[in-house]
Amino acid sequence: MNKKIILFFITFILLLSTICFAADSVYVWSSITSNSTNNSSISNNSNNITTNTACNSLNSINNEIPTKVLKTSAPVSDDNSLKLESGSAVLIDESTGNVLYSHNAHEKLRPASVTKVMSLLLIMEAVDSGKISLEDRVPCSEKAHSMGGSQIWLDTTETLTVNDMIKSMCVVSANDCTVAMAEFIGGSEDNFVQMMNQKAKELGMNDTTFKNCHGIDEDGHLTSAYDIALMSKELLHNHPKIKDYTTIWMDSIRDGKSQLVNTNKLIRNYNGATGLKTGSTSLALYNLSASATRDNLSLIAVIMKSPSTKIRFSEATKLLDYGFANYSTKSYGKKNDIITTAKVNKGISSEINLVLENNADVLIKKGTESNIEQNLTINENIQAPVKKGDILGKVNYALNNENLLEINLIADTNINKSSFWNLTTSLYCKWFNMIR
Repeated sequence: MNKKIILFFITFILLLSTICFAADSVYVWSSITSNSTNNSSISNNSNNITTNTACNSLNSINNEIPTKVLKTSAPVSDDNSLKLESGSAVLIDESTGNVLYSHNAHEKLRPASVTKVMSLLLIMEAVDSGKISLEDRVPCSEKAHSMGGSQIWLDTTETLTVNDMIKSMCVVSANDCTVAMAEFIGGSEDNFVQMMNQKAKELGMNDTTFKNCHGIDEDGHLTSAYDIALMSKELLHNHPKIKDYTTIWMDSIRDGKSQLVNTNKLIRNYNGATGLKTGSTSLALYNLSASATRDNLSLIAVIMKSPSTKIRFSEATKLLDYGFANYSTKSYGKKNDIITTAKVNKGISSEINLVLENNADVLIKKGTESNIEQNLTINENIQAPVKKGDILGKVNYALNNENLLEINLIADTNINKSSFWNLTTSLYCKWFNMIR
């Protein structure tokens, strides 16, 4: 009996001290005023980031703050400072989509076989979603067999795997394979073209109307350099396996009987080239969507209506060189890195780690790295229960008061709401660990 009384008093005393501690935590947290800023300029030694912390009351359902990717610079002027001979051009960052150079980027022009970027995007979506597999065998219709232009001479009596179809589209721009794949996925080329236009609309490709899946000249089949950059970004960034095909210089199909050599000469000649697609007709002239990666920076350069194949490659090279010479990507943290901690009210634990929801990779102009500021915004009055992954704040990276990147800060663990049972259980565990 005496032992039970002693145990009861010990539990009561520990419980009382814990409740007092929790109440003190609530008081300290609530004493922070909204929009208060600490300008103590904490320096991040590895990346020279100035950090300012602000605590704001963000009263929304689940304390939710959207993740946003923001512009890295003011709108790019269209002065053709690189003196390009091509009719239209654009250079973007593959990760953010930010425009780094622009020349008549929204002029509606004939894309020729660069159209196949959208066809490949829909194919890769089907592959990655499991709708089709790379081992599926694709038949050749009479329509696919009769296609002119670039082709691998598909015959109606043969079937090729999806893998070989994609390879032939990427390396030699095979029109017959493109139509065969369009029919395989869409049921007919017309249905597939409707899917292409729907996807273009979803991506914000406002300059684009597709009339076919291959790019042979057709009235009204138009797009712009900017729109080509958008669909190229979507393909490369969200379906990186496509690079296994677009980086092939030479290969073969049909058990080595059909040789393939890439129409994109940059794959062989440009350091870091990852793709993507050439296109040319007598009306479109010479087009190219070129991609490359160096030092964690991935760029996409689009050239349209170039007067010659030599000039399209040289001017794509000029755009990529310009991007790599003037811009870089800096990493200020990886997904799940701890950025700060926050107080939690009425929980079995009074503090929680806040981690990055995504990688904090910032596109910046070279020479401005030391001026990047990191600003934290943390929800006030965070109440238990908290679930792992709950959005409890955000981190913003800025240069000269211009936002570059904004990423959610999320809880790295669960914190249950305090209750007599939870507190008692927690105290027994602590007490047991102390006397062991």
